[in-house]
Amino acid sequence: MPGRYEMPTVSTSVVVPRPADEVFDFLADARNLALWSSGVDGVASDHVRPGRDAEYAFRFPGRHRDSVLVCSTYLPPEAIAFRGRRMWTLLGTQVPEYAFRLAPHAEGTEVVMSVTCVLHGGLALMVPVVAMAWRRDLPVDAARLREAVMGDRAPAALPAAATGPPVPPAGSVRGTGREPLLPPVPRAKRRRRGGDVSDAPAVA
Repeated sequence: MPGRYEMPTVSTSVVVPRPADEVFDFLADARNLALWSSGVDGVASDHVRPGRDAEYAFRFPGRHRDSVLVCSTYLPPEAIAFRGRRMWTLLGTQVPEYAFRLAPHAEGTEVVMSVTCVLHGGLALMVPVVAMAWRRDLPVDAARLREAVMGDRAPAALPAAATGPPVPPAGSVRGTGREPLLPPVPRAKRRRRGGDVSDAPAVA
């Protein structure tokens, strides 16, 4: 059984027509990740002072339990990264990291976005699937990041924990309250009339 495996880093870039310091400030507030990232379902609404080692409660797609997102790189206005704490499933664990590098561009700021996941145990067998999903969805996230920075929408807050027993997601053991057997595939979010955002499977 594989022990530890890091998927190939998946990257893409987008040009945002805003100054680098403005784009950096937007990214540094981790609550904004829920506006555009398919790897983040929600972030607690409490304000946290941005900086290295700043911690945020967040929800990974497909999970009922909150986890912790830590700012692992903070170099304004050039680079910032967030790493999730190890998350457990029946097959093993995963640690996602979302990194951003900013550079001046003739039209504003170029943002290079990268995603890496470290998978342990049986989840290491899912590396090709996870990497393929991110290659599909990260360009969609990049376009949504540009839209979010240009807009004036408020950050989406972490949904309140359910008061009753959670409904097991697909792939989980029914009735145990355990996490999915496989890591959830990142999902793109679509805009509805009225400005609300809902999750939907990304189109390959």
